[in-house]
Amino acid sequence: MIQRIQTLYLLAVVALGIALIWLPVLQLVTPDAAYELNALGGAPLEGLWGLTLTTLLIPLLALVDIFLYRKRILQARLNIFTVMLCLGYYGVLAIYIWLAKISLAAEWYILPWASIPLICLVLTLMATRRILKDEALVRAADRIR
Repeated sequence: MIQRIQTLYLLAVVALGIALIWLPVLQLVTPDAAYELNALGGAPLEGLWGLTLTTLLIPLLALVDIFLYRKRILQARLNIFTVMLCLGYYGVLAIYIWLAKISLAAEWYILPWASIPLICLVLTLMATRRILKDEALVRAADRIR
């Protein structure tokens, strides 16, 4: 299991996803104070469950995906769902930026840690490519027998 390169890619997604839970991705500056937003909150906005849910699901699905190494087609499909979650993270983040702009009249600054879901997206796509390559290799070997 660990000798496959896609497992290393998915382990990197898990590690980065867990780090994303605590790292701030957005800074909101109001006339009164400055707030940093991470997956667990930190800003005076209500209902951050969307960001929390997507942030928690990305590493969780990647971890589950590692143990599905015998079911390569299911593994590839789960990877595509993880890619959609990584893209959805930015959609949810954009909604929170828009809400902060309206309700708090805050200036916002995206911090460098906000690029972690993009890195996870690329690593997941690389893992998917390798999984499909393994599947093609197994099918070719079955055809030869």
